[in-house]
Amino acid sequence: MSQGQHGTDPQVEGAGPQEEPRRRLHPLSPALHGAKSLVVVIAGLSWSTLSRVGFGWFAAMAAVLALGATVLAVVSWYNTGYHVTGRELRVYEGLLWRRTRAIPLERLQAVEVVRPLLAQLTGLAELRLEVVGGGKTEAPLAYLGVAEATALRQRLLTLADGGPMPQPAPGAADAEATVVPTPPGRALHAVANRDLLISQLLTPQAFLLPFGVAFVVAQFLSAGSWSFVAVASTLTAMAGVLLQPVRRVLDDWNFRLARDEGTLRVRNGLLETRAQTVPLNRVQTVGATWPLLWRGKGWLRLRLEVAGYAAGEADDRNRPDRLLPVGDLGTGERIVAEVLPGVRLTGLATNLPPPRARWLRPLSRRAVGVGLHERVFAARAGLLTRKLMIVPYARIQSVRVTQGPAQRRLRLATVHADTAGGAGAAALDRDLAEAWWLAEELTSRAHAARRAG
Repeated sequence: MSQGQHGTDPQVEGAGPQEEPRRRLHPLSPALHGAKSLVVVIAGLSWSTLSRVGFGWFAAMAAVLALGATVLAVVSWYNTGYHVTGRELRVYEGLLWRRTRAIPLERLQAVEVVRPLLAQLTGLAELRLEVVGGGKTEAPLAYLGVAEATALRQRLLTLADGGPMPQPAPGAADAEATVVPTPPGRALHAVANRDLLISQLLTPQAFLLPFGVAFVVAQFLSAGSWSFVAVASTLTAMAGVLLQPVRRVLDDWNFRLARDEGTLRVRNGLLETRAQTVPLNRVQTVGATWPLLWRGKGWLRLRLEVAGYAAGEADDRNRPDRLLPVGDLGTGERIVAEVLPGVRLTGLATNLPPPRARWLRPLSRRAVGVGLHERVFAARAGLLTRKLMIVPYARIQSVRVTQGPAQRRLRLATVHADTAGGAGAAALDRDLAEAWWLAEELTSRAHAARRAG
């Protein structure tokens, strides 16, 4: 029996002749969820529990809890499914309380295929969708076969862009039978893993790392205990110190950026691989960052802001915003020109705030500036870590002028250009008359850009 036949539930109440049947997730999904639950259970029981009850009882407790979680996962899998009807993805789920979510595909902003380590070992993948107005991943489908996930991603993006509605082959339940090979796209850049490693060594966390490790070791030695629990607790604490820089390297390992006609394709990750597809017409903002310790090598970082997603997700690992983890200025300029045609990163001149703004920014006044250019609004800020935010006029949703108490006394104001669900950009501490003129100009250019688009 093929993998796609495992995923189809033929008994669908009320399915019309033109409506495709509801599909279930892959049958191995409960096993993967159970394995994840086992890790969470062991971590939750903690080393102190192990020291009190002994290894045997600890293992028995973990096994019983993991088995219970797996049984619940199986029941949940049986009641979970999805199908595409019209230009809408419907997800059915629920254990005690059934729930159906209908996701209009015109709100789709980004789609990614994620393969954690266990999914890679079993040939599975997780599909994650990001939509306008969502604070987090809207409809994670975990897990599907890789071919099925890839085909579904391609189909959803086609529908989201208003393309023709692909129909499954007549009489074919196998998802692989409907897969249309996707061209690899035009390669834009591949980050060298060596540069990625060096960039993480040139961070404040890396410089403070030896001090953190020394503190943990000193605490362990001063306790004078060499028991298993003491050693394990020390190793756990040291792992926490090492986690952040190591996680960044693992997340961005083998970073590859490509582009086809209307989308960006990002592939990255070592233990957990990600294949992200972001429609270029949904990009709200491009941000460039120059960390202090990277400037000696002329490196910068580029990130995207996608409507309804980048600012709403608490865990930055889940944000589909990586555009360039590390690279030189020439590479950054070339990539920005691909995402925002006609925009040159080095050609975005900005104007300083008035001299009296030094009372609010005695050290960073000269690092703050804004500029109105033909296609985009640019705002820079930051003293130690320099940042430049680039917002296309067509993506500006609203414009605000704000004043704090100190700004009112100095006749200054800040102008915010807000994008859909994101942070946008801000012109900090401008002269009050200039701020109102800037707000009116941004509003006018935003309306003109949307009409032209």
